[in-house]
Amino acid sequence: MSAMATPFSYLADIARRSKALAKGLPAQEEAIELWSGIGFTLAGAKYVAPMGEVTEILHIPRFTQIPGVKPWMYGVANVRGRLLPIMDLGLFFGLPQQSVSNREKRVLVVENGDIFSGLAVDNVQGMQYFAVDSYHPVTRNVPESMHMFVKGFYTKNEEEWKIFSAVALTEDPRFLDVSQW
Repeated sequence: MSAMATPFSYLADIARRSKALAKGLPAQEEAIELWSGIGFTLAGAKYVAPMGEVTEILHIPRFTQIPGVKPWMYGVANVRGRLLPIMDLGLFFGLPQQSVSNREKRVLVVENGDIFSGLAVDNVQGMQYFAVDSYHPVTRNVPESMHMFVKGFYTKNEEEWKIFSAVALTEDPRFLDVSQW
């Protein structure tokens, strides 16, 4: 720099040297679009409910049995001042019962309009993320009783996760009719 250098010339020189020594930006990797849901098991098979369809996951709360209801309805529990009917999802679909204790089971709380229900499942696998391109629209290896409620599957680590629609279940008249008579 000359003796007559100005503050601007100093800044311009710093900028020129910074650009000359700067490393390039890392190559941008292509982002993978993900789909997410709550994973759970039922009769040994893996299912996933879309994120917006499950509002809460609970241990099976203390509940009161109700006489005259179908065997798949456990009863009603008071959850923070709201009555939550609890149904055994496996029994509803007539699936073989797993030797899972009530301590291991979990309840998926579903809210769809006026319907507020708890679906007891064998186990919850937590949040699951799937690459959108691993979606398959066909259903296979799904019990006949569940066909209306399974909307394809995703694959991850060579495992199939069947997409279970809790909203479709809450709209089914058979699910809403808990009376044994």
